[in-house]
Order: sequence, then C-alpha cells, then structure tokens
Amino acid sequence: MDADSSSLQSRGTRKRRKMQRVTMMDVAKLAQVSPSTVSLYLRKPAAVSPAAGQEIARAISTLGYVPNLVAGGLAAASSKVVSIIVPSIRNAFFAETVSTLQSELAAEGLQVLLGHSEYGEDQEEALVRTALSWAPAAIILTGLSHGAGTRKLLQASGVPIVEMWELGGKPIDMAVGFSHPQVGASAARHLLSKGRRTLAFLGARMQEDHRAEKRASGFAETASTGDILSCEIINHPGAATVEAGSLLLNRALQQLPTLDGIACSNDLIALGALFECQRRGIAVPDGIAVVGFGDLDFSASCIPSLTTIRPSGDLIGREVARLILTSIHGERPEGAARIVDTGHVLIERRST
Repeated sequence: MDADSSSLQSRGTRKRRKMQRVTMMDVAKLAQVSPSTVSLYLRKPAAVSPAAGQEIARAISTLGYVPNLVAGGLAAASSKVVSIIVPSIRNAFFAETVSTLQSELAAEGLQVLLGHSEYGEDQEEALVRTALSWAPAAIILTGLSHGAGTRKLLQASGVPIVEMWELGGKPIDMAVGFSHPQVGASAARHLLSKGRRTLAFLGARMQEDHRAEKRASGFAETASTGDILSCEIINHPGAATVEAGSLLLNRALQQLPTLDGIACSNDLIALGALFECQRRGIAVPDGIAVVGFGDLDFSASCIPSLTTIRPSGDLIGREVARLILTSIHGERPEGAARIVDTGHVLIERRST
C-alpha cells in the first residue's frame, strides 16, 4: 500500500470513529470502572458505591451517552424507526412534510416516530434522549436552534441527523430548508412594489418560534430600505391562530392608523386579519394589502384569495428522505451535498 492510500485509509478510519455511537465501554473507560459496574448503575443506581456512581454520572454527561434500550442481540444495531420532532402537531405547516417523509421512508421499510416539542428546548431534549435510547436509524429535527444538551446528545450519537425547514447556520449533520430572513424580505419587497408605505409584520409566539422571528427581521430590514413612513413588528404571545390574527390587526391599527400593508407569520394569522378587515369594513387590498406564509389549503379559496409565500413542504420531505436513505445505505453526504436549499415562492393573489 502506498503512502497516499495509507493516508486516505487512515482519514477514513478516523472519520468512521468520529461518527460511531458512544458506548457503555466508553463510559466505563472515562469513569475508570468496569462495564458491568456501569450496567449495574444504569439498572440500579443505589447498588453502586456513591463514589463510583458520581464518576459514572459525570462520564455519561461528558460523553452525551444514552443507554440503548433495544434488547439482546439488537443492542448494537439501528432499528427501523426514524424519529421526527416538530414544534407542534397542531401546526398545519409540517403536516405536508411529515406525510411526504412517511411515504418515502415506508417504501424502504422504515417507520416514523413523531414527537412535538411545543417550541420548548427542554421538551425537545427529552424527545431526542428517548429517541436515541431506541437506536433510531435517523433523527429529523425542525430548525437549527436547539439547546446545548440536545446538541451534545446528537453529536455523540453517530446517528444521521437532518435539521429541516431552516438554513442559515451550521447544521449538526445535514440540513434541508430555506432562509427565513429571505422569506420576510420577499414579503416586504412585494408590498413595497404595490406602493405600500406604512407596514407591519404580525406574528405569534416569536419569543419561541425563532423561524418566525427571523422572517420578521428580514421583513423589517428590507422594508427600511424602501420609501416608507413606518414599519412595526407586532407579536402575540400565544399560538398562531385565526383569533390571534384578528387581535394582532387590531393592535396594528391602534399603533399605525395609516397602516396599508401587512405580512403575517403564517396564513392562519393572515386569515384572521382578513376577517377583521371585513368586520371593520376595510377593503382588501385597497385599504390594506395582506401577505401570508405557508400556502395552506384555504389560501386560494378564501375571500379575497390570499397572497402568500409557499415553502414547498413536500419538497423538503422528499429531500430529507433522500439524505436519510443515502446515509443509511452507507453513502453519507459530504461538504455542500449535506445542505439542500429548497427555496420559496411568492404566490400573488387578490389580497395584494
């Protein structure tokens, strides 16, 4: 074997080691105890001496170790389960993506395990820990913002990880999605092109929904470059619902009496704003132009039909499935191939 081949083989070996799951042996080595002591601690912590237990707990935390609950001879293998974690199962945005993923993965004999974090980092970490304990074939998360504990667990797992619905940061492993600031910028440019000069971005739960907050920031930044009178970001602390859209429009009109253009963090909020305009006798788009996000089922048929931005949730699902299946088949993507930009499309209808 020549030097170049030896070097390539060495790098490949190091790379494979880096992606391996942290094992009980690793914990035992770091804690300087036997694997049987670690096993006993995991089953009956009180049966291990306090000193040994303390060292084992410290090693588990340091390494991000998760006990594998797959029984017997399967303990070193991956299951046929792919864990998908979304912020909320009540959010219709993710339904199309999850449905596509389920179809694509089922065709390869993989089953989906769905969890929702309710936008909470602690809940997301608990879901990741549970998923890892069953040796998943892969884990799919939503967005790029995660707690430190979640990141440590995933980085130590060796499991293929895909973060979906967002680009713009450094992924843990692989990512499929689009830039949320660019979505906000597209909405602002569209309203500016219609001659709107007093603008507002209406969003909900943006203190937790970081992607909506980024759309709002992109909207405000782009609006500030145009010939505008003012632009405000208005947030509702609760869920992004039709009712929230009505409340937000009321607040926007109180703060901005000359309001003539709004972008909404999703189509449900936009629908609520349309209803409130009807109640107040405000013509859309003559009085206020409205832009949504998501292109949900009702967007084309409500009155007036809603101008919105489609994030292509089905395409996201197909690309996530492709990366997972490629990784499972031993050809884990590298470099630029690990990040897939699915883009977004503004669909103009009668609300602008």
